[in-house]
Amino acid sequence: MTKPPRKPSQPLLGDAEAPLRSRPRRRRDPDQPQLPFDPMPERIEPCLALLKPKPPKGPQWRFEIKWDGYRLHVHIEPGRVRILTKGGHDWTHRFPAIAAEAAQLGVATAIMDAEAVVLDEQGRSDFGRLQKSLGGRGGKRVSDDSVAMAFDLMYFDGHDLRGAEQHVRRHLLESFLADDRRGAIRLSEELEADGELLLKVAREHQLEGIIAKDRNSPYRSGRFGDWVKIKCVQSGSFAIVGYELSMSARGHLAGLMLAARRGGKLVYVGHVGTGFKESEAWKLRAMMNKIPAKRPAVDYAGSRKSVVWVRPTLIAEIEFIGWTADGKLRHASYKGLRERADGAVVEEI
Repeated sequence: MTKPPRKPSQPLLGDAEAPLRSRPRRRRDPDQPQLPFDPMPERIEPCLALLKPKPPKGPQWRFEIKWDGYRLHVHIEPGRVRILTKGGHDWTHRFPAIAAEAAQLGVATAIMDAEAVVLDEQGRSDFGRLQKSLGGRGGKRVSDDSVAMAFDLMYFDGHDLRGAEQHVRRHLLESFLADDRRGAIRLSEELEADGELLLKVAREHQLEGIIAKDRNSPYRSGRFGDWVKIKCVQSGSFAIVGYELSMSARGHLAGLMLAARRGGKLVYVGHVGTGFKESEAWKLRAMMNKIPAKRPAVDYAGSRKSVVWVRPTLIAEIEFIGWTADGKLRHASYKGLRERADGAVVEEI
């Protein structure tokens, strides 16, 4: 036992004769947290996957199916749920089933990273069905048949998890989302498998691709290579700069003229003439007729007969199998229009 200190020759705390009293203690508010909590972010910029031609190798990589839908962050807060798109728009009202289920998870506070999808009969995500459920681009419908495939957790129980390793965040997400859930919020399955074999299986099942994640990485907003996407079929977002008019085609629309960005400038990358139904073709024509342009937004050396130029404000999601030697899309197919609210940006090449 240590000896008590000697009585000092001079008082350390003022008058030695005056009694020292601490401030009276107040009763603790039961709603007051006992530990300091991290403030809940109003919004988090998403972590983005880097496109690679082949899956990475190494024991630190874990794999998931790549879902084709709208990226969402589901905020669970005391007394309310917010659902934000990749672009930061509040779409809580457009996904009522997801919001209602989030409120019933029994979690006080959380921010989940997820993809809103509509599944087909084989359980594959179908971007066209998702768009239709929301009323198309610029539509105002609510989507009751959308499912949120959750794959990460950035904030939980009053603590910011972005600095934690991916496998830690995943473990916490699995603590309240069972892998057999079949409701409006489901756990995106994580697979510990050989990436090349998994990509082959994804191709056989006609999936969009796979995602590889470094299990030791933090959650970093932006595109740093902690997450990697490998696509079975390539796809990207391209600006519509014009269309080819044909009286014999569906909606009198023979094809869309497409552009990507290179060095901050739009460049022509070819046209797409397949993938849209007649009803979609007429809707596209109506949209493009509202944004005519006197001159093209790109340098274009081809025939301008029957080409109608438009301002590059519409962004189309296009599937293709590769690029030609002169920088044009090969075997392009139209999938739908991307929402700017979803953070859609024109492909950089």
